[in-house]
Amino acid sequence: MRTILGFIYTVKPYERGIQEFLGKYERLIQPGFGLQIPILQMIRIRDIREHTMDIPAQPVITKDNVEIKVDGVMWVRPKADEDSIKRTFYNIDNWKRAVIQLAMTNLRQEFGDLTLDESLVAREKIANNLQRVLNEFAADWGLVVSKVEIMLIDPPDDIKKAMHKQKTAEQERRAMKLLATGEFEASEQQKLAAIQRAEGEREAAIQRAEGERAASIKIAEGKAQAIQLVNEAAEKYFLGNAQMLRQIEMTEVSLKNNAKIILTEGGVTPTLLLGNLPVARPEE
Repeated sequence: MRTILGFIYTVKPYERGIQEFLGKYERLIQPGFGLQIPILQMIRIRDIREHTMDIPAQPVITKDNVEIKVDGVMWVRPKADEDSIKRTFYNIDNWKRAVIQLAMTNLRQEFGDLTLDESLVAREKIANNLQRVLNEFAADWGLVVSKVEIMLIDPPDDIKKAMHKQKTAEQERRAMKLLATGEFEASEQQKLAAIQRAEGEREAAIQRAEGERAASIKIAEGKAQAIQLVNEAAEKYFLGNAQMLRQIEMTEVSLKNNAKIILTEGGVTPTLLLGNLPVARPEE
């Protein structure tokens, strides 16, 4: 605040003032150039810009009886309207000191309602609550609290050491948990891989067996067809004893190959089958 007693005065754009006549309020002074009557009139000027104000560091007791040191910073400005400017002069003697003392008192109250752990993570909540309370009181002084920030929350050294140990233990626990999770996932992957390998081997064995079976069928069918062709050739080109001899030779080959022998009225007909089967005889 500054006081103008001279005949000529100037008010800057970021200032507002009041003019008193014989000690009584007369009018609001706006930025610009003006004249007054010395002795009878007096002008007092107020800076309406944002004022950065520190909340001094102070010890506070938390809800769980831990003493910590806290401080902060706030931004306060006088309102520019006529009524608010009058309040800054007539409702409070030193508005900056009043706001700081009010902030310190309510800061202790805010931390007193929280435990240490809650206080460490509730900076924004505390700042918002403090700003709300300060504005309720500051309105009567023609002021507005634009913003409040909590700068420092400093626990005692023994609490810091305990918190550090707790943090270290928590980090180790998380590391062990991640390691165990990784090992479990690796074992699950190995299990799935073993299952897939077993299924692959089973499918391969089935395919091999199917292939061998199909090959055996083809071989048997080929031999049977060969025997049939030989018999047909013997019947066609061999006569008498030669034809009988050829049929006996083919019967011998058939018996060596585990073939089925069919006795008919016309003679012996060998047919190649898979496996050992009984000899079929014609019905009498």
